[in-house]
Amino acid sequence: MFETAELGHSITPKKYDAALPKLRSNLLNAHFELRTQKFPVIVIVSGADGAGKGELVHRLNEWLDPRGVETHAFWETSDEERERPTYWRFWRAMPGRGRIGIFFGSWYTEPIISRAYGKSKSSAFDVALNRIVALEKMLTDDGAVIVKLWLHLPKKEQKKRLKSLEKSGRIAPGDWEHFKRFDAFTEVSERALRRTDSAAAPWHVIEATDRRYRELTVGNILLDAIRTRMKAATTSASVRSTAARAGKKAAAATGDEPPAAPIDSVLNHVDLSQRLTDAEYGRLLDAQQARLSKLAWAAHKRGRSMVLVFEGWDAAGKGSAIRRVTQAMEPRLYRTVGIAAPTDEERAQHYLWRFWRHLPRAGFTTIFDRSWYGRVLVERVEGFAPPSDWGRAYHEIVDFEEQLAEHGVVLAKFWVHIGPQEQLRRFKERQQVAYKQYKITEEDWRNRAKTSAYVAAVDEMVARCSTEVAPWTLVAGNDKKFARVQILNTVVSRLEAAL
Repeated sequence: MFETAELGHSITPKKYDAALPKLRSNLLNAHFELRTQKFPVIVIVSGADGAGKGELVHRLNEWLDPRGVETHAFWETSDEERERPTYWRFWRAMPGRGRIGIFFGSWYTEPIISRAYGKSKSSAFDVALNRIVALEKMLTDDGAVIVKLWLHLPKKEQKKRLKSLEKSGRIAPGDWEHFKRFDAFTEVSERALRRTDSAAAPWHVIEATDRRYRELTVGNILLDAIRTRMKAATTSASVRSTAARAGKKAAAATGDEPPAAPIDSVLNHVDLSQRLTDAEYGRLLDAQQARLSKLAWAAHKRGRSMVLVFEGWDAAGKGSAIRRVTQAMEPRLYRTVGIAAPTDEERAQHYLWRFWRHLPRAGFTTIFDRSWYGRVLVERVEGFAPPSDWGRAYHEIVDFEEQLAEHGVVLAKFWVHIGPQEQLRRFKERQQVAYKQYKITEEDWRNRAKTSAYVAAVDEMVARCSTEVAPWTLVAGNDKKFARVQILNTVVSRLEAAL
């Protein structure tokens, strides 16, 4: 791909000075308009050492409105970042919708350097590139614009640049070591660019010998990307509006009904008759909580983190089950995250963003009371997400959970199941008991009326997202005592297997 860069291309100072004012004006106007749009722009600045990546980042910050742009330099990995899955450091830096994020260094940096130095095998490099392709597809499917810039320098020019930087005291650590492996870096980088170049997130290889050419070229690429996406967004909004009107007419004509529950749902195979006596419950609860307490400290000592996910029917007892888990653990070792409707900040991001940011450090536990599965449950059933969004979420979720497992995170997912009659009994109890009335809302009754649609969603969720590294545990919840012990047994077994 580097052959596509126009080597030796330059622009005279006169032409640069003549073109720059119009470019800056257009770029700034596009940036102002971007604030009203529902997509972010991610600019990845990569390329040869000495090619002016830092200067280019400064120039973009000079040209754009500083209130709508965030710049993140990814260089050495901090202890905080090493303790979490690799992409955590990038997810926490993702720009919100209507904003621009400039990534100086990115998810490409470590795989390329590691392979060029022979620290990773070819197969591992391909796995890393496949993960990058999946990440970028997920972001662009969600509407993000990704502008990938690779600044290229011929070998002689790079050597000249590095000598100049060294003389001025501005050379970065490792630049000369990288230069010694120029051919290896070239081969590895070309392979990375070829494998990750796509229609939705193409690479732009820019010959960076001439500063003026480099800056004008990048400015026009960014301007064109923003304008093209805004034009597409306008067309897409018009199409969606027309489709929505047609859908409402069709629903009115046919008496649109929610999907029926599967005839043989996976939930039908959960034995809800299982119960524990008070004596059995007390004995088993004490034993499992004691084991979990020891295991939690052992996991902390070994730096193994854990993520617990709780989903289930309203009034199924998720909260009381979570309390039995946390009662067994030192409060400093865990954190419970209750997931409700997304905030404005969260709505401005990809739906997985708010979960990535809560991932625990090594040796700690995060408990999610409802989770990323809301995309394929409530957002699907209530129509908060269109079929195209929740339909691709299954693959995105599986990939997310695989990344957790690859990092060594112990992951346990629970669907707490209760029968409809038991749910009705608990609803009525909540209405009648003063200190439980806050637990019952109109939304609970509305959700109950859509049980068939939720059963269909749960069936597909379990079928598509129960994997070897992250299986679903279907909990028999009609008897809360049995459910709590089943959950504790599962957590203890997972930790013991991991340790």
